Amino acid sequence: MQPRGETVNGERTEGPPRPSLRERKKAKTRAAIQRHALRLFGTQGYEATTVEQIADAAEVAPSTLYRYFPSKADILLRDELDEALADGFRAQPAGMSALQALRATLRAAFATLPPEEAELLRQRAALARQVPELRAVMLDEVVRSLHTTIRLVAERTGRPTDDVAVRTLAGAVLGVSVAAWLTAGEDSFPAYLAMTDQGLALLGEGLRF
Repeated sequence: MQPRGETVNGERTEGPPRPSLRERKKAKTRAAIQRHALRLFGTQGYEATTVEQIADAAEVAPSTLYRYFPSKADILLRDELDEALADGFRAQPAGMSALQALRATLRAAFATLPPEEAELLRQRAALARQVPELRAVMLDEVVRSLHTTIRLVAERTGRPTDDVAVRTLAGAVLGVSVAAWLTAGEDSFPAYLAMTDQGLALLGEGLRF
């Protein structure tokens, strides 16, 4: 994979590099595992579905599945979106505030999300609401996302990660996202995105009651 801005065949590349063939194959396998898991969860229930059944449906060995996802819950809750969002955030213009950059990153990422990936996210969010085990794991994912956001904001602003303003902004952004997820309803991914964007806009305006 060529690094960002690499010269290829005498020409300067623009934007993020294209994933390598190996990375694309891994992404395809990961998506197949998640799709088959969702189908099985929908037809026979989360608890009744085994990792072995998912692996068999996806035509991979259980050991291969575990290399992608450490547990059954992780099949639904783990993805590459955080890494893509981090790259997008770092690519935002320097003149933007951290909050503006976060909002622009989310809008751009979800505007270009293929319909099938958006549907996969919607189904995963719906199951996370319904299954207690997944709700518990989802909380861990929120905490992980919070720490990632703190690091990104600190990096952009030149402040330390324990700075109160950095942590307050990161917490507010995650709070907006979680509130939108709980309010929008499991069948309305566009509503979730709209509520999140509106909430971030209100934060940027200096929310007052």
